[in-house]
Amino acid sequence: MRNILVTGAEGFIGKNLCVRLKEIGNLNIFKSDINTSERELRKYLNSADFIFHLAGVNRPENVNEFQKVNTGLTTSICDYLISLKKKTSIILSSSTQAELDNPYGISKREAENYVLNYSKITGAKVAIYRLPNVFGKWSRPNYNSVVATFCYNIANDIPIKINDPNSQISLVYIDDIVNSFISHLKIEIDRDYYNVTPVFSITVGELASIVQSFKNKRKELQVNDLSNQLNRYLYATYLSFLDKNDFKYNAVSRGDNRGNLCELFKFPLGDQIFISTTKPGIIRGNHYHHTKTEKFCVISGSAIIRFRKIGDKEIIEYPANGNDIIIVDIPPGYTHSIENVGKDDMICLFWANELFNPEKPDTYYEEVILRN
Repeated sequence: MRNILVTGAEGFIGKNLCVRLKEIGNLNIFKSDINTSERELRKYLNSADFIFHLAGVNRPENVNEFQKVNTGLTTSICDYLISLKKKTSIILSSSTQAELDNPYGISKREAENYVLNYSKITGAKVAIYRLPNVFGKWSRPNYNSVVATFCYNIANDIPIKINDPNSQISLVYIDDIVNSFISHLKIEIDRDYYNVTPVFSITVGELASIVQSFKNKRKELQVNDLSNQLNRYLYATYLSFLDKNDFKYNAVSRGDNRGNLCELFKFPLGDQIFISTTKPGIIRGNHYHHTKTEKFCVISGSAIIRFRKIGDKEIIEYPANGNDIIIVDIPPGYTHSIENVGKDDMICLFWANELFNPEKPDTYYEEVILRN
């Protein structure tokens, strides 16, 4: 069993990493945070054979904290490992600001140098990650992540402030970071500096617009366009900031003496999914479309789905029930119906290739079963 030390274990990256390490199994994980004593830390360092050094500050109340934590803690760790004559591998979480000469950047650059010097003295394998803006679940809003701030504020109806909507930012996603970190447990470190990919570039204005669309479309039952990888990551982050009482939202339901019809999801390409309940003996449909196509899927109860091509007399029937689920395509030019032939309410899931437009419904009444 390997002994893994994670410093900054209670931070954003640390929490995500520790959860993933636990999932791997067969690892003994030591967690160090701001409340860990020097004695405890040294005990962990004595046993650890791999270190993820994530501890650091980037917005302290006192600028001296940069040197105390970012540089000082790293120095203490490296010096103690050198005194033990250990060659423990270290992954260091640094920042792209290490290239700058501000107090934060200087402290991160000095921390990098101490880790590199430790490697030179001991021969230990070390990897340094200069990370840009990091986002994802469990990030801290109104602190150091514009994504977290926008997601939290918009999800909770709090105004956001944008100084320059054209300002460009670079983003990396938490899962991509964690995956890259964990890879070093199996793949030997072969260089000093590593990058996380992909890196996403976006303006602050574009970011705000995307996050706002998540809230707006939810109200309209629209499913967001997640074909873009950045959008998928941002959407996952946005949902993680919903209030615990706001996970649910109402669908649009309409009922009459036949049962209920409920809209569920409207998709970016114009298709949608809805569901209906139909009482025993009731027939729905008896209409046809010229271009609109649909899919029927009975998920509870028993039904017969019937078709008749316009101009023909032949009736095609498909029995359907919730015990043997089938999906039935509804082609254009066929009048069609669905009848509940069971004793209980029948539930059917529908997909349509276009949103319903009451001004152009492309729906024309004609009974499937011809009357003499």
